[in-house]
Parts: sequence; structure tokens; C-alpha cells
Amino acid sequence: MNFFKKIFGNIGNSSKENKDMDSPYAPDINLPIDEMFTHSFKKNGGKFIYCENLNEVSENFLNILEENDWFECQALCHESQLFHLLDENKLDYKNNPKKPVFYFSTCENLIADEGSILFSSKQFRHLKPNDLPTNMIVLATTSQLVGNKGDGLRMIKNKYDKEYPSNITTIKYFEKAKEEDFLQYGSCHKNLYLLLFEDL
Repeated sequence: MNFFKKIFGNIGNSSKENKDMDSPYAPDINLPIDEMFTHSFKKNGGKFIYCENLNEVSENFLNILEENDWFECQALCHESQLFHLLDENKLDYKNNPKKPVFYFSTCENLIADEGSILFSSKQFRHLKPNDLPTNMIVLATTSQLVGNKGDGLRMIKNKYDKEYPSNITTIKYFEKAKEEDFLQYGSCHKNLYLLLFEDL
């Protein structure tokens, strides 16, 4: 018995040691889901604005427009429940704008473990992320926070039941890579503002 321990070491202890060593790349599973998302989302370069009520949503939407000087420009938006914010700020979004400065939408879910945002054809229609403007404003709610992509796909399945959407995709990178990063290969980055509305 001692002979094998000398050659292979104590297998039981080494596996315990591996469990105790945390990878710096693994998400902290002990964090609450909202903190995990916020940490991962900001790490990916996203801009996060928390809104306690609908007045704050309107105010912060206006602040984003002011910060970027996006007044009197074209915007792309497919969701009628968002049109009032564009109308209030006199933005041109009707008649298929040819050169939209930003894209305004909701989303399906917020994926906490990787800080990404899950979309479907309900938001993007037939468009792919590369077809959309680089600038995006997304309105989401705290009830849309889920732990991982699997949870997000389950929520989509339960939500739509028979009319399951297509074009399901996530956007994870919210700033251009400073150097060549093979993890971002084939992915597009978006300058994304997230207006997170407290609905719980």
C-alpha cells in the first residue's frame, strides 16, 4: 500500500486540493445572481444603469442620449412597447431607417454566469447581431435574471410554448478587444447600455 502511495501520491488528498483551488476564470457561485450578473457584465465592458421605477427609466434613457449626443438621429426599434420613449425624444425610428445610430430593444434574459444578454427573433426579427448598429440600449427587468444559458433557454420554452422564437443568440462583448483575443473570434462587440428595471 505504501509503495503505491510513493509512486502515485495520495489520490484522495490531491483531488480535494483541486476542488479547493478556485480558478480565477470561474464565476463565484456563492454570489447572489444579481451581483454575479453585474460583476460579469461590467467585466465584459457593459454599461449598467439600475432603475427603480419607470420615471427613472425615462430619465436614464434621456441621459444616455445626452451623453452620446444621439438627439435628432435615426434609431432602430421593432417593439411597440418601446416606441413612446423614442417619440418623447423626437427620434426617427419609423419607415425602416437607413442609417440608425443605435438599436433599442428588450431582451429574453440576462445570463448571470457569463454576463451576457440573450435575445431572440422577438427582438431582432431576422437580423443577426452583425447587422445591427454597434450602439445598443437594452431595457430589461430584474425578473429576467437567470443563472446560465440553459436556464434562459428553459424560460424561453416556457414563455412561448407553441410559438417558439428563432434566431436565439447572446451578446457578451461590450467593447472592442484591445488586442487579438481568440475568445472573441467571430463575435461582434456592442457599445451597450443596459437599463435594468426593478420589477420584483
